[in-house]
Amino acid sequence: MSSLLLTCCGFYTEDIKNQFLNFIDRDISRLRVAIITTGSPMKENNRYAQRAMQEFKDMGFRHIDFVDIEFDDPQILIHRDVIYINGGNPFTLLYYAKKSGADETIKKLAAQNVIIVGVSAGALLLGPNINIVDFFTPQMNAVNLTDFKALGVTDKLIFPHYDREDIFKDHTNKTIEERIVEFESHENCKVTRLKDEEYISILMN
Repeated sequence: MSSLLLTCCGFYTEDIKNQFLNFIDRDISRLRVAIITTGSPMKENNRYAQRAMQEFKDMGFRHIDFVDIEFDDPQILIHRDVIYINGGNPFTLLYYAKKSGADETIKKLAAQNVIIVGVSAGALLLGPNINIVDFFTPQMNAVNLTDFKALGVTDKLIFPHYDREDIFKDHTNKTIEERIVEFESHENCKVTRLKDEEYISILMN
């Protein structure tokens, strides 16, 4: 059985961290972690990736690697017990997941006894598609991605940072909620709103 944890900001609260630890039934010091950094232009130097590294160490993990699927062979992920997909640009992350074959590797791991943490763009990657990113921030699509179908590990279509009007400013002054409702109507779908301190925990058979 694999476990999914969808978050906006990683181990942002003690509650989120404890939920993650509840997934673990083995000796933490023996488990191997991969932090996927591809979504951020700063890669492993991204402050959130660095913070995740430190938090894993503080929890007692001893085997933690940064993995960049733009350049690294995604087969590296096969021998990991925890896959932590850091945030950043969802278009870039999805583009390289498909180009490298990491998409298929992650889908296989999701069917095994692996814990997968998706953070912001990482959580969107695990969902059915990233259409909502194209709806809200099409200017982020620097890789000219045309197929927005994501990995489909979960059918949850989330909108991370739902409480952050400051980072989703709209020239028509619509609120995030107004724009999501418009998107849901247009796409005939249901979006799960996720505030920065919230998370979704999924156990998969």
